[in-house]
Amino acid sequence: MQHSLPLMSTLLGGILFAHPAAGQVSTSPGQGRTATVYTTAQNTAHRLAATGTLTFAPFGQPFENQACVFVDPAHTFQTFAGIGGALTDAAAETFAKLPAAKQTELLQAYFDREKGIGYTLGRTNINSCDFSSDMYTYVKEDDRELKTFNVAHDEKFKIPFIKKAMAAAGGRLDLFVSPWSPPAWMKDNNNMLQGGKLKPEFYDAWANYYVRFIREYEKRGVPVWGLSVQNEPMAKQTWESCLYTAQEETGFIRDHLGPVLKKNNLGDKKLIAWDHNRDLLYQRASTLLSDPAAAQYIWGIGFHWYEIWNGGRQYENVKRVAEAFPGKNLLLTEACNYPFSWQTFDEWHWGEQYGENMIHDFNNGAVAWTDWNILLDETGGPNHVSNFCFAPVHAKTQEGTLHYMNSYYYIGHFSKFIRPGAKRIVSSSNRAQLLTTAFVNPDGKIAVVVMNPTAETIAYRLYNGDQAVETVSLPHSIATLVF
Repeated sequence: MQHSLPLMSTLLGGILFAHPAAGQVSTSPGQGRTATVYTTAQNTAHRLAATGTLTFAPFGQPFENQACVFVDPAHTFQTFAGIGGALTDAAAETFAKLPAAKQTELLQAYFDREKGIGYTLGRTNINSCDFSSDMYTYVKEDDRELKTFNVAHDEKFKIPFIKKAMAAAGGRLDLFVSPWSPPAWMKDNNNMLQGGKLKPEFYDAWANYYVRFIREYEKRGVPVWGLSVQNEPMAKQTWESCLYTAQEETGFIRDHLGPVLKKNNLGDKKLIAWDHNRDLLYQRASTLLSDPAAAQYIWGIGFHWYEIWNGGRQYENVKRVAEAFPGKNLLLTEACNYPFSWQTFDEWHWGEQYGENMIHDFNNGAVAWTDWNILLDETGGPNHVSNFCFAPVHAKTQEGTLHYMNSYYYIGHFSKFIRPGAKRIVSSSNRAQLLTTAFVNPDGKIAVVVMNPTAETIAYRLYNGDQAVETVSLPHSIATLVF
């Protein structure tokens, strides 16, 4: 591993987190500001490694052929809420099969800011989802009064796992909860799978179901930060799913879920609507948020990245919602790469998908970003409908080993250096080959992410006013510059 400066490093399960050695920061007379560069790059050993400390110096107008990134902290935008992943049944069950030392490694890798990438956000499922080993609910059939409500199923794996994650995150993890389907008997197809709709006569019972779930988790020491109304409400899936039109979701929030949360003193929970792809994001958000009686309950609009199935990423739709409804929050609530295969595990484009999506989503107004499963096994599961996918970390449970995809490091370039409460600032590139976003953290430190998805080595200047540093973006790399 080549570095411009001697490094001290922390080795965590084969992951090298490197830091500049004490006394190695170089400064010029009259110039005190420095930037530390952290890099992940293909065909190198760099994985979130500190690859240099640069000193700002005065620079004039760049030449036309000079690649540049321009940062302007004078203009701030949305407040950053966090980055994290989903703590599903599959993740919890896989975690339970690991040796104790590997469990500690995984928790540190995700939730410890110094030894890992500092996740602050989490998501988990209400009732079963595809990434559960079995189908389950928390009540017996036809119990519309929820007298039999019981989360004992989750006490075996999921709740202990979430509590350990919260402890590893320093005692707090902003957790939001999402249903994939109500119980079958509440639906018009009498099936948790294959779509179907919630019967109107069960709207209030289902609204109370969220309340019971939140209260039962909080009784067990798992605070709930927020909830989404329905995972992917326009997708009839072979796994747990339930369909709502925009008008139906608006009515359910306005007349049932919102009032029930408020009545039960849970109105402070962050209610997230839509929770599906970017392609219909504006249509859904405009329907929901143009109804003041529904909009009063909605904290934000969640979205996924799977619209690529319909022809490509539609990042501009995030911007359209941010422009039209500036008082509401936007956040990506789920993303993953698929289908799972060990043969393609090390392909570099998996991480680049994360980097590209995160940069565009933040630049278009997103306040948070939540990956899908944080851990899966050697099959890409467990998954009770064979919908096997990638996670940033996989366990080979028979061997008791952990395997990190490059997506883990790409996410880390954001989550490790951009902290809750940060404000997005202007970061403008004059080269299409360099993607960038930037935030100023609550402590005043600026984190600038620069991604190069090309096979070129690109020398560029990072400008902050009339001061700049000169550096190089390696082929197929992502870097975070902190100053």
